[in-house]
Amino acid sequence: RILILERGEHLPDSPEARDPAAIFQRGHFKPKEVWHDAEGQPFNPGNYAFVGGNTKFYGAVLLRYRAEDFHPLRHIGGVTPGWPIDYAAMEPFYTQAETLYRVRGDDAGDATVPPRSARYPYPPVPDEPDIAALRRAFAAQGLHPSALPLGVDIDAWLARAPTTWDAFPDSTGAKSDAESCGLAAALRYPNVTLQTGTRVTRLLAEGRRITGVQVDGPNGPATLTAGTVCLCAGAIMSAGLLLASANADHPNGLANGSDQVGRNFMNHNLTAMIAVNPFRRNRSVYEKTIQINDFYLTGGPKGEPLGNIQMLGRITGPILAGEAGLPLWLSHWLSDHSIHIMAMSEDLPDPNSRVMWKNGGVVVDWRRTNVEAHDILVGKLKSAMRRAGWPITLAKGFPKSKPS
Repeated sequence: RILILERGEHLPDSPEARDPAAIFQRGHFKPKEVWHDAEGQPFNPGNYAFVGGNTKFYGAVLLRYRAEDFHPLRHIGGVTPGWPIDYAAMEPFYTQAETLYRVRGDDAGDATVPPRSARYPYPPVPDEPDIAALRRAFAAQGLHPSALPLGVDIDAWLARAPTTWDAFPDSTGAKSDAESCGLAAALRYPNVTLQTGTRVTRLLAEGRRITGVQVDGPNGPATLTAGTVCLCAGAIMSAGLLLASANADHPNGLANGSDQVGRNFMNHNLTAMIAVNPFRRNRSVYEKTIQINDFYLTGGPKGEPLGNIQMLGRITGPILAGEAGLPLWLSHWLSDHSIHIMAMSEDLPDPNSRVMWKNGGVVVDWRRTNVEAHDILVGKLKSAMRRAGWPITLAKGFPKSKPS
C-alpha cells in the first residue's frame, strides 16, 4: 500500500486563476510561508502547497539534460563534478517521462540535443507571428533558435482564457503538471492513496532507518509508520526536514553523518529581459515557444559554457505593473512594445551555499557562483535583441542571493 502525503489541497478553478491583476498585483495565490536568509531577514519563497506543487504554476518547459551535463564540465567559475551515471542510462526514462507528461517539441536546429530513442509525442506549440519573426531575426544573425519542449495543450489552455501559462495556475489540466500527469497515473492503481492537507513535521528514525513521520493533518497531529518512506519535498524542504528531525543518535540531523545535508545548494543564475522598440508592437498572447542553446556548452573566453536563452511567457500590462510597480498606463505601453526573454546560467556547488534549520524554520544562505559567465550571456542576449530590432533592453536579475 502506498500513501502519498500532500501538505496542500487541490487547486480549485476560479476567476482569479486567469486574472493577471489578481495573481501579480493582489497576490491571490501567493503562499503565506516565510523563510529567512543568512542575515535573519524574512522572505517569501514562492513555494506553492497544492496537489501538484510548484508545477501548478510552472512555465511547463521540459528539457532533457544534455549528454555533456553528466560529465565534469569546466565553467568560468569552476568545474562541475560528473554524475555516477551517464546520459545513456537515463535516456529510456526521459522517453517515458516525455510520454507521461505529453511533451510537445522538435529538436530541429539545436546542435546540443543528445541522442533520443523516440520522437517527442506531440509536435511543438506553434510560434505566434511576432515570435516567428523573432526566430527569423535570430537565425539571420547566425544563431540557431529551436522549439522549447513544452508540457501544455495550447488549444485547451487558450479555450479557458487568452493568457500565457507561465506563472499562471493550472486549474483545468491543460498544463502537464505533476497532478494531471504523474499523480493521475499513480492514482489509477487501487493500492495508492492521496491524503491532502497533511504537513509532515518530523521524520522518525530507529538507528539508520527512517520508520515513519509525524504529521499535522485534518484530524490534528498523528504518527504514521511505514516500511519505506520516500522524502520528496524539494531541494530545500527535503534537506530542512532531515535537519529538523535530529535526535539523540543523529544530533546534526538524519542522514547527515557527512555534514553535507543542505550544503552545495544550487540555483540557476537568471535574468529576465524586456527588449523594447517604441515603433513596433508585440501582438502575441503566450509568446513562450523558442530557445537558443548556441551558448549552452560554449561561448566563454576559453570556450566555457554560458547557458540557455529562452522566451518568457507573455508579460502584459497588469503583470508588469505588479512586478515592477509601474503605473498601469506605462506598463501597458511597455508590454505592447516589447519582447520578453530570459538568460539562464548554471550555478556551481559551494559547501557554504546551504539550507539550514534554525528556530523551527528554514534558513537559506545562497552564494551565487559563475556570475561572470552569466554576465557574458546577458550581454550576448542584449546584443542579439538589438540586432533583431528591439534596441532598448531592460534587464532584472532574480532571485535574491549574495555573491560568493
